[in-house]
Amino acid sequence: MTTRTTPETRIESDPTVPVIRIVREFDAPPERVYRAFTDPDLFVRWLGPTSSSIRLDRWDPVSGGAYKYTVLQGSDEVVAFWGSFHELRSPDRLVQTQSMVGLDDAAILNTLTFEELPGGRTRLTDLTLVDSFEGRDMILASGMESGVVEGYKKLDELLAG
Repeated sequence: MTTRTTPETRIESDPTVPVIRIVREFDAPPERVYRAFTDPDLFVRWLGPTSSSIRLDRWDPVSGGAYKYTVLQGSDEVVAFWGSFHELRSPDRLVQTQSMVGLDDAAILNTLTFEELPGGRTRLTDLTLVDSFEGRDMILASGMESGVVEGYKKLDELLAG
């Protein structure tokens, strides 16, 4: 298992399964953290690196709904993501599929759990199952780590406000 850890964020990949596991705690209750993942106005404010912005092309956060968003640097499109929301169970679980430019026909299964911790805190576990080791390794090599770490720091600030 490969683990990369910042003081706040743990990112792990397993050598036997094409999985990425990200664990992060937030100083906010699950309802607020969950809402930041589903409310379009909040989602675009924290996702991704500080040097980028998000354009929502489609956003229907209900079980069976679909989404598409594009990561921008200035006016340049960096990458697009799209998929389906399979299960939204506020405030503790969100399951979605995801595809992205560069992964060809690959589909990613993404399960997020929002665990209530003492003191009004939340432990988010993001389990990403990719259909191949090559796809998983491409995601890990894409700069995903800095985007996750920077995005979660922006989410900390949003939740503190």
